[in-house]
Amino acid sequence: MAEPADTGARPAFYAAGPGRWRDWWTLLHPPFTAWHLAYVVLGAAIAPQVALSRLLAAVGAFFLAVGVAAHALDEWHGRPLRTSIPASALIAATVAGLAGAVGLGVWGVIRVGWVLIPFMIIGPLLVIGYNAELFRGLIHTDLGFAIAWGGFPALTGYVGQTGRLALAPVIMAAAATALSLGQRHLSTPARTLRRRTSAVCGVITLNSGEEITIDAARLLEPLERALRSLSWGVVLLAAAVATARLA
Repeated sequence: MAEPADTGARPAFYAAGPGRWRDWWTLLHPPFTAWHLAYVVLGAAIAPQVALSRLLAAVGAFFLAVGVAAHALDEWHGRPLRTSIPASALIAATVAGLAGAVGLGVWGVIRVGWVLIPFMIIGPLLVIGYNAELFRGLIHTDLGFAIAWGGFPALTGYVGQTGRLALAPVIMAAAATALSLGQRHLSTPARTLRRRTSAVCGVITLNSGEEITIDAARLLEPLERALRSLSWGVVLLAAAVATARLA
């Protein structure tokens, strides 16, 4: 029987060691937050014209809603990252994050128009409904995750620029949803290995007769390498497209 992986030492590959400020860094899920903010940028970048102020407001709103509020609420609801952040601070971060996101949404409505109002309503509902597992877990599924943190940000990024919908951003939202599903299919087994597995045993026997011992670390490595690569790839893709559009 193999020993538990480095799996158990940290709840995520990006988790910092224990400490007050390190806990907050871990809470932000840096590579995944950046990944989902990239969808906002990609959605905005396919608009006929890209306004930097609107783009920054949209990215800021999603950082507050997803990076701060959603992750704080998720940590409060079960402590998956095993941080020592007080519950009161997590609730305060959730409220402040959502309030800041809505405030930026109001600014967007003033600049863009009423079409952003449904997005301002749906966004907080997704944050609370998904992370608090409301509505009998209706949203808390792989597809719910992909739509909420992939398709929705991409669509919002475009509407925040143009004040309307079109076919191209719907296709972009579908692409972001598919990528987020891929992320989910990798991260779910990775989380299981890191957070819920005490030991793994098994052997792969090759055609040559060679045997490869299976342990948690061996199973985890390709999953997290793929997650790292994809997070960097999507963020750099968004940066390249935004640079080309804004140059």
